[in-house]
Amino acid sequence: MFALLARPLVKLNCKVNIVVVVTQETHRLYLQKLDEISKLQQSCSLSISRQRKRLKEMSQLMKTNGGLLDIGQTLEEKKQIIRTQENSLFEMEAFLPKKNGLYLSLVLGNVDVTFLSKQLKFAYKDEYEKFKLHLTIILLLFSFICYFFVSYRFLDAILNFLLVWYYCTLTIRESILITNGSRIKGWWVFHHYISAFLSGVMLTWPDGHQYKVFRNQFLAYSLYQSFVQCLQCYYQSGCLYRLRALGERHNMDLTVEGFQSWMWKGLTFLLPFLFLGHFWQLYNSLCLFRMAGLPDCKEWQVLMCGLCFLVLFMGNFFTTLAVVKQKLKKRNEKQKTR
Repeated sequence: MFALLARPLVKLNCKVNIVVVVTQETHRLYLQKLDEISKLQQSCSLSISRQRKRLKEMSQLMKTNGGLLDIGQTLEEKKQIIRTQENSLFEMEAFLPKKNGLYLSLVLGNVDVTFLSKQLKFAYKDEYEKFKLHLTIILLLFSFICYFFVSYRFLDAILNFLLVWYYCTLTIRESILITNGSRIKGWWVFHHYISAFLSGVMLTWPDGHQYKVFRNQFLAYSLYQSFVQCLQCYYQSGCLYRLRALGERHNMDLTVEGFQSWMWKGLTFLLPFLFLGHFWQLYNSLCLFRMAGLPDCKEWQVLMCGLCFLVLFMGNFFTTLAVVKQKLKKRNEKQKTR
């Protein structure tokens, strides 16, 4: 009787031992491949660094003596070759581990945030786009409720706290995306830092006469900004989808506030909304500066918010103008060459 019961147990133990051995072998192979990948990453990073150094030396030679041009090659053709190689190195570097920038190092430490596969990169980028759209809709609804239905300082504080959290989260997520090859840069990165600081100052503004005077104006501005950002998100997503389908844009490009150089179709529809938002920022700044000059104004937040709105206006307005001017210039050059 005991012998009959022991046979299934022996078979089960044999199967378990076989499974354990297979699992251990698979794990050993996995660790071996990880070690090989680590060595390949180091070798590839060193090779890219050497290639970048050579390209830099070639660029300096071209500036000094025309680059020792090859027969049959013009200076512009040589520059185009260097630009193509630099773009190729940038694409390669996006799949290699790299050190975090100053901001990510302060927030996350030395944690490696590089995604080593296209699937992971695209999944994170799509999740970023969904997060931005969903939070913009929530902010739109919250601003609408606070402006038309509710007038409590506590709810205003929740809205401002949500804005601080939203912009701070965007700065972290965009830094991770930049590390993984997204090309967002310049003013549109700095824009979110200023917006987060402005929302933090609004959060600390005490409930008084000056705050109540500016409250409805700020809520109306927030409502309009959220509406324009929803328009931008749908419009820019459509532009990126078409350009990626045609192979004209990088797959890790993403939607950002403001008019970008790759957005041209439908420009007459979007630009008026953008410029109205820019001048609304200037109007907010002037109103706050006038309030700061009043004798009964004691809050430091008034002047600080005015400065933040002025910086936002100048950055948004002049960056948008520069991009439009650049695009018009390129368009005219293309028409002349036809």
